Amino acid sequence: MKVKPVEEIKDFLTPIGNEIGVEVVEVEFKQGKSPALTVYIDREGGIDLDICEKFHRAIDEPLDELDPTFGQPYTLNCSSLGLDRPFKSVADFERNIGKEVEVKLYSAIAGKKYYEGVLVDAKETSVVIKVDEKTVLSIEKSSIAKINRLITID
Repeated sequence: MKVKPVEEIKDFLTPIGNEIGVEVVEVEFKQGKSPALTVYIDREGGIDLDICEKFHRAIDEPLDELDPTFGQPYTLNCSSLGLDRPFKSVADFERNIGKEVEVKLYSAIAGKKYYEGVLVDAKETSVVIKVDEKTVLSIEKSSIAKINRLITID
C-alpha cells in the first residue's frame, strides 16, 4: 500500500493539534491485514480519553482530504505514548526541565549505564542531570539510549 510520508502527515496535523492544545508527537503507519494510522499526542498535564476523542474528531475530516493512503482504507487511532515515553523533541526536554528523569546509556559513564536525577538543562547536543547534591553530569545526547520521566509509585 502506498502511503504519504509520516512526517508530511505530522506536519499537516500539527496546526490542528495546536488549536486543541495538544502536541502531535509522532505519527506511525502500520501496514498489513488491518492498516492503521496512529497519531500520538501529548500536552502538559497528560492525555486522557476525552482529549484523544476530541483530537480524533478534529482530524478525521481533514485527513480524508489529505488522503494519506491514496484511497485505501485504514483505521485511525489517537493515543498517548504514555508517561514513560522517551524524550524525542526539543519540547519534550524543555517540558521536563526540573523534573526527575531516568537515563539509560549506551556506554558507562563513571562505571554506570543508568542514572536517575533531575533534568537541569537540555541543549542541542547534551543534557545536564543532577544525580545528587555532589554529582551533576553533562551527557552527550548521542550517548543516551533512552531518557524519560522517572515514574515512582508512592
